[in-house]
Amino acid sequence: MHRKLGILGAAVIACAAFITPSAVADDTEPHPFVTEDHRVPMSDGVELLARVGGRGPQVDGRLPARPTIIELTPYAPGCCPEYGGEGFNNVQVHIRGTGDSGGAFDALGPRTQQDVAEILAWACEQPWSDGRIGLYGFSASAITVYNSLHHELPCLEGAVLGAGTHELYRDLLYPGGIPNGVPAVGVFGMIGGPALATAPGRLQRDPASLLPLTTAYGQLAVDYLAHPTLDDWWRERGMRGDVNDVPVLVVNGFFDVESRGAFEAFQELADDGAHLYVVGAHDGVPAGSGGAGDVTRRWFEHHVAGTPNGVDEEPTVHLWMADGDRVDMLDGDFVRVDADAWPVPGTEWVPLHLGAARSGTARSINDGVLSLSPDPRPTAVPHAPIPSLATATDAPTTSLLGVFNGSPELTTMDGPEALGLSWTTEPFTEDVLLAGPASLELALTSVVPESDLWVVVSDVHPDGSAHPMATGRLRTTYPDLVPERTRTDAAGAVIQPYADHSVKRAVPPGQEHRFHVELWPIGNRFKQGHRLRVHVVGASLFSLPTATGPQLVRVGGSDGGSVLRVPVLPGSDLRAALGG
Repeated sequence: MHRKLGILGAAVIACAAFITPSAVADDTEPHPFVTEDHRVPMSDGVELLARVGGRGPQVDGRLPARPTIIELTPYAPGCCPEYGGEGFNNVQVHIRGTGDSGGAFDALGPRTQQDVAEILAWACEQPWSDGRIGLYGFSASAITVYNSLHHELPCLEGAVLGAGTHELYRDLLYPGGIPNGVPAVGVFGMIGGPALATAPGRLQRDPASLLPLTTAYGQLAVDYLAHPTLDDWWRERGMRGDVNDVPVLVVNGFFDVESRGAFEAFQELADDGAHLYVVGAHDGVPAGSGGAGDVTRRWFEHHVAGTPNGVDEEPTVHLWMADGDRVDMLDGDFVRVDADAWPVPGTEWVPLHLGAARSGTARSINDGVLSLSPDPRPTAVPHAPIPSLATATDAPTTSLLGVFNGSPELTTMDGPEALGLSWTTEPFTEDVLLAGPASLELALTSVVPESDLWVVVSDVHPDGSAHPMATGRLRTTYPDLVPERTRTDAAGAVIQPYADHSVKRAVPPGQEHRFHVELWPIGNRFKQGHRLRVHVVGASLFSLPTATGPQLVRVGGSDGGSVLRVPVLPGSDLRAALGG
């Protein structure tokens, strides 16, 4: 079946998929894969391991000058994946403090970013490079590139970046200001493990290098916990502009563990010819989709090697969307949409109001309704946010792990919704396509100064099963928005909130506040006869929930009460589907 391991399995994927000399060099191949290792000194004296490989005829026993694709990765792979085919040379670089490179790992911070520029300058002058370089990245190696684009990167002609974050804090490690426990531990382990495995060789070559290597990983955990807000340390580990103006192919998935980051990065890079290919990353590639391998090869062929293959003339945005269920999507049940931009031009964010009447369809405590019109009278709905079944309420992390995909009892909302609140629409009378970021505006009163809001939007099938489609998170000590970064519609309604995570501010207990919860991009067709449901539950146990207490969610009232705003693609009519 079409499954994946993502961040937690990046090293395993590397070992299985990356080509080594022993794996390909045999008597039947006219052009064996040739590799050579280099220890490249950086400007501060630290040496990075760079493995260079290529296939094809050699010149005096060495690789000829060709366009070159470089990946800088912390996962210590072999050498080298052939993203561009036989016409390219390939370089894998262990970033500092990882694999068999020297120095201390700085969590993809300023020193690593400077290394990217220095590695490209070195590679550009090597005899196996013809002066045209492409960058490849997936997950951490994509983040490394995004974080470095404010540096001038020599000889860079184009890049392909899968998943990755726009802001490491907001997109992966503290989404909504809530520590993202399982992915954080997985990242630390998968980066640290390969580095420690090289300890014997490192000890022989340079015993003194073990000290910065080992202390850096302890410091990494300390830094993660010591920086719970979006401060300057985290800002240095995010995308801070782009001075290179090269075309980037952004590859992503709607259920990716860091999906928000790639969507945001694409929007920043769109003016330089970027394309967005939402076909799956850590969340797996749908059967029958073809994945991103072919478009990756053609991207490098065109933008780095100069082959006029028309890839730049294709639609800017390609979306592979679910058709009611995430796991079924992996098995080939998906919907295709192409567009010229993201969010898709013509998208309308339709408000759906949370109401007090019972829908008669859910197992939740309140079983409320979700409708086009607000209740005229306000109602306070009590909520006790008990930590929730993570495999259902945390679809991004569940898709990363993959091992639960064959267990619908663990991946649908049928169980966890019983301990939370929900609001459900009437059955749709026609199909409706939703694609884009969404927002839940909650008029909330809490009895404690800090708690976690955890929101899930699900597709309710005619049999009553609820399949999670999007997740939103917010710690209530981040109640304020950054106006210039918050997206609103023509009427001024918030459709993609950007919470101010730079400082905590507790709303006084007992005081109502209107919290805006960002839901990461949804991509799903709600079919005729299906319903849309929004759940408010306790935080996922994959995260690190805070202590919490009872809350009151107000629905209805003269100001409309609490409201969900969902992105409806042009050609779909949510109002008509709900009888409006």
